[in-house]
Amino acid sequence: MTAAATPFVAAFFHGTRAALGQGDLIEAGRASNYGARKAAGWVYVSATLDAAVWGAELAAGDGPGRIYVVEPTGALEDDPNLTDQRFPGNPSRSYRTREPLRVLGEVVGWTGHPAEQVAQMRAHVADLAAQGIEAIDD
Repeated sequence: MTAAATPFVAAFFHGTRAALGQGDLIEAGRASNYGARKAAGWVYVSATLDAAVWGAELAAGDGPGRIYVVEPTGALEDDPNLTDQRFPGNPSRSYRTREPLRVLGEVVGWTGHPAEQVAQMRAHVADLAAQGIEAIDD
């Protein structure tokens, strides 16, 4: 068997409530989707749709959750908020970068998690915030 070129490449997703268009850049330095909404030093991305769904569901704001297919413009590294602390080996395939993500399109028709599961996750995030635990953003 020989190696051959394939048209398939990895897809990356970003979940948010921001309304973006094709070609827009998602950049570090803007208000975070979470916590105190301070300027984010990183942009977060996942290679799994499920992780992006969580991002869209838990993001701050009143607009609808949105999931974008994005193209990283720079190097990615494992997201230490998930991989080092909660899920060794990065099964959620969650990453971060200091370089922009370019929006290629929007995922439509995605299915969210059950309302009670989202409520439990929101309560957990609120509990962490009450303890003063914020995401790693070094």
